[in-house]
Amino acid sequence: MWMPPLYRDFTQQAQIDAQYGTQQWVPDPAAEARHFIERSAFAREHLRCTLDVPFGPTLDETLDIFPADRPDAPVFVFIHGGYWRANTSKEFSCVALGLRGCGVTTVVINYALCPKVRIDEITRQARAAVAWVVRNIEAHGGDPRRIAVGGHSAGGHLAAMCLQTRWAEEYGLPPDPIAAAVLVSGLYDLEPLRYSYLQPLIQLDERTVRQCSPLFAVRPCATPTLVTWGGAESDEFARQAADFHAAWSTAGNRSELTPQAGAHHFSAIHGFEHASSPLCQWVVRSLGDR
Repeated sequence: MWMPPLYRDFTQQAQIDAQYGTQQWVPDPAAEARHFIERSAFAREHLRCTLDVPFGPTLDETLDIFPADRPDAPVFVFIHGGYWRANTSKEFSCVALGLRGCGVTTVVINYALCPKVRIDEITRQARAAVAWVVRNIEAHGGDPRRIAVGGHSAGGHLAAMCLQTRWAEEYGLPPDPIAAAVLVSGLYDLEPLRYSYLQPLIQLDERTVRQCSPLFAVRPCATPTLVTWGGAESDEFARQAADFHAAWSTAGNRSELTPQAGAHHFSAIHGFEHASSPLCQWVVRSLGDR
């Protein structure tokens, strides 16, 4: 019997869950969780850092700064994933390991989680964190003219939403204060998640889908962007990346679309731990000297 689709060609929740349930595409999800926890603890122990710096009025609105050794260093702001309902900044201190080796100051932001807050509030917090970095990173040795923003999974979504921000009107900043962006395995169209196992926690409605899907709000933007994902991820993650890249490029913006051969959803950000990786080197090239 014919059934109307829930989203695109998907007629059942199980089909959507199979595409967006990230752990089932990973050989050992528990090992990946241990990797991030252990490598992040190593980073906090061995790298100079200032932790839990408040950028907003609530206890969840904090960020961790891993300053480079040189003054006026380029800056990378990382937004973690977890489908907006899991993880903290502390599980992702490890992204500073490779970037600091490149002379980049790294900032890892924390934010409130669903269902305590909704995705539009998390988006506001991510934008507020970036604005704080633009205004304050010079005091921590960073160059406010050379700030890149990056994110993974839900963090890729939030980083993309930062690119859509009306910085001048809402924050009194230059129109495009972000010098580069790295979007890893992001979610750019939230609509399918309304019909997924995540819905009871993230509580999407039509308004939130339209307002908080980066794919539907692309604006002309001077920020060059790398859109990447793991080659071993599901077809939907590949399609989401390709669709956002196409929309970003159609708006006249600069974008590179690069799958990572053999990488799965979690290993797609392992490169941030190694200074010689393509991810770290793209950040360094993009920030350069301004």
